[in-house]
Amino acid sequence: MGDRLKGKIAIITGATGGIGEASVRRFLDEGASVMMTGRNSDKLAKSAKRLGSGDRLSYFTADVVDEEQTKASIEATAERFGGLDVVFANAGIEGVIQPIEEQTQKDVLDVLQPNVIGVWNLLHHAIPHLKKRGGGSIMITSSTAGLTGFPGLSAYCASKHAVIGMMRTAAAELAPDRIRVNTINPGPIDNRMIASVENQLSTNGPESARARIEAMVPMARYGTNEEVANLAVFLASDESTYTTGSVNVIDGGLTAL
Repeated sequence: MGDRLKGKIAIITGATGGIGEASVRRFLDEGASVMMTGRNSDKLAKSAKRLGSGDRLSYFTADVVDEEQTKASIEATAERFGGLDVVFANAGIEGVIQPIEEQTQKDVLDVLQPNVIGVWNLLHHAIPHLKKRGGGSIMITSSTAGLTGFPGLSAYCASKHAVIGMMRTAAAELAPDRIRVNTINPGPIDNRMIASVENQLSTNGPESARARIEAMVPMARYGTNEEVANLAVFLASDESTYTTGSVNVIDGGLTAL
């Protein structure tokens, strides 16, 4: 147990995913009170049980695409814990991997809605609560796909580029209010999302797809959910009080090439 986030109140979306649950665990370990949100009530309940539900942990079923549900999740956080200091906009999906000419508009909207509109919904309704607390930290999960292109992932890449623009705008707008806004940009992380990518890319099985991806990474391995969570703790903590408007890449050197 540490105290890097002692007394801070956080909401984490996409909290039952690999990065989400690892971040909830790390935030709790560092003394924060955390509201987990996600679309699936059963998954939230099981995740909270694994984490050891207590006075500093709660969950709220909400789809980030639904503005009213998102607003309600933020209001529930403030009511349950007495305010809001940290927002981790982590919910998102990868979508189907297809060339642009083979995609449908629905394929694209299915990705843009949670990955972009969902982030806007969260920020729009959370900012007034952060201002009431005299400042705070917002982190948005982007991706190395927000810095480059990837064949077959046009909608995903577009969404992750988009939230970097949203982050930079919010950082400029909110700096006078002592609210920091940054993105976390993971490369390949060993969780459900990369497994989905492997399966969609595989011609000789997902193991061969994994080997190809790992060969592109200078560190020659996937990252872990816990490594991303460690970065989230830093950005949520008072150790990062002069860090805003930044793109924080965690990719084993992938984008250094």
